[in-house]
Amino acid sequence: MRSLVTGLFCVLAAPLSAAGLDVTVEGEGANGSFHIELFDDVAPQHAERITTLAEQGAYDGVVFHRVIEGFMAQTGDVQYGKRGGDMRLAGTGGSDMPDLPAEFSDRPFTRGAVGMARSQNPNSANSQFFIMFAPAPHLNGQYTVVGEVTSGMDVIDAIKRGTGRNGAVVGAPDVMVSVKATD
Repeated sequence: MRSLVTGLFCVLAAPLSAAGLDVTVEGEGANGSFHIELFDDVAPQHAERITTLAEQGAYDGVVFHRVIEGFMAQTGDVQYGKRGGDMRLAGTGGSDMPDLPAEFSDRPFTRGAVGMARSQNPNSANSQFFIMFAPAPHLNGQYTVVGEVTSGMDVIDAIKRGTGRNGAVVGAPDVMVSVKATD
């Protein structure tokens, strides 16, 4: 029993490995790469989900379907958001894995923050995420902050904008051609 308790303590006390994503984008707006550092210490389940989907290649070919000037760019619909698919459905799907419980933290939604998209239910995040163009304090404590862009914000800033209040992208949206998990 003592060795079990000691082993459990060592596992719990060990620092989590830093994880990230290298993303390459192509399109009418953005062309280039950016890096996201995932906060596996703050949102471990969400960081693990994004990493798993990236390792499976699920994010490759997924578009930025909702982009609102001065607010954020949303992507990650691995079910309906693939380039060449029916863009009317983009943003309504997720992965075949179960939804995740919220992992709210004191991390603020600042420029470059990466948050998990969800429905009205706080425990409904799955595969979609969004990247902030500007601070959005009204999202603090309401959505899970899963990471931050640490390089390539110029690429994020160039993503093709959507139209209307919802920011739906008309025509050919910019696409994540490659999303690779990093250590």
